[in-house]
Amino acid sequence: MTALPATSDDGAFWDLWLTPYFLPCITAADEVGTFAAISGEALTTEALAKRLGAEARALGIHLGLLAALGMVERRGGKWRSTALARTWMHPEAEGYYGPLLGSFQEAMPLHKQMVETLQTGEKGSESLSYTEEWERGALPQEMADHIAAFMNSHSIAAAKAVAQLPVISKIERLLDVGGGSAVFSIEMAQANAALHATVLEIDTMCVSAQRYIENAGAADWVATVAVDMFRQDWPTGYDAHFFSNIFHDWSDETCKLLAGKSFAALPSGGRIMLHEILMDDHGTGPLVAAAFSMLMLLGTRGRQYSLPEFTEILESVGFVNVQAERTGGGYYSLVTADKP
Repeated sequence: MTALPATSDDGAFWDLWLTPYFLPCITAADEVGTFAAISGEALTTEALAKRLGAEARALGIHLGLLAALGMVERRGGKWRSTALARTWMHPEAEGYYGPLLGSFQEAMPLHKQMVETLQTGEKGSESLSYTEEWERGALPQEMADHIAAFMNSHSIAAAKAVAQLPVISKIERLLDVGGGSAVFSIEMAQANAALHATVLEIDTMCVSAQRYIENAGAADWVATVAVDMFRQDWPTGYDAHFFSNIFHDWSDETCKLLAGKSFAALPSGGRIMLHEILMDDHGTGPLVAAAFSMLMLLGTRGRQYSLPEFTEILESVGFVNVQAERTGGGYYSLVTADKP
């Protein structure tokens, strides 16, 4: 066997995976007139949205990726096209690249979806998303198995990195909320002998997760519990609640709902943990985070958050001492907060 085991650094594949979002973001901005609108003056997201006839939340996510690509910049809360965009992407520029880039639109379905999201604020009509089924609490088993396989591949490196963090070694009972294939619970339990984890998921996802747990020989340390995280009470008796790639699927309001349910179920001294790729404080990158946020816009109701935004959400329901640390070789951070 020549295959090698997974490591905690899969950054090269994140770079490859998210590149399809770069060019369509630029061509969509060109079509709706973003670069020309902020070439002569700087505008806030809301003012630019009004001028373009765009939806402000979606536009903010687009602008974040454009900033990470070097096409716009943000100062004092206002956006403006960079010299790069004014030279090559302004319709009146001598070197205007619009006709060349636009010739690829038929080969880029994401272009159409991005224009749709700018205009409506809704995910693209051709996007495949499981959030509606998840919110209803009913996923067909075949779909649950597909999601589990996707998320297991997506998260194995990140799970290995999280499992090595000192903060995890202090936990004895962990509730892995929306834990998918149980990949994080498995890795954390295998690396920390005192830790026992429970994956909280809807029933069909629990069936999928159980297969991964048994294949890993982790049934003595990792269990599942079928709970609708939106509508049902959460089990108690856990030191910490762990959420990986959960908050980025949902609106600010739904994130506050989940944070509130976590706060209610944790004991005093309990801890919430959010495992996410963070945007910077200005919403202008880094590139992988901004591209991932675009993916969330097109396929879910969410986006990537910054640490100040997570701090506001967590503190609004009572958590304190919000902190973040990078988790290892990839792009993720672990945001933690405590229940007084």
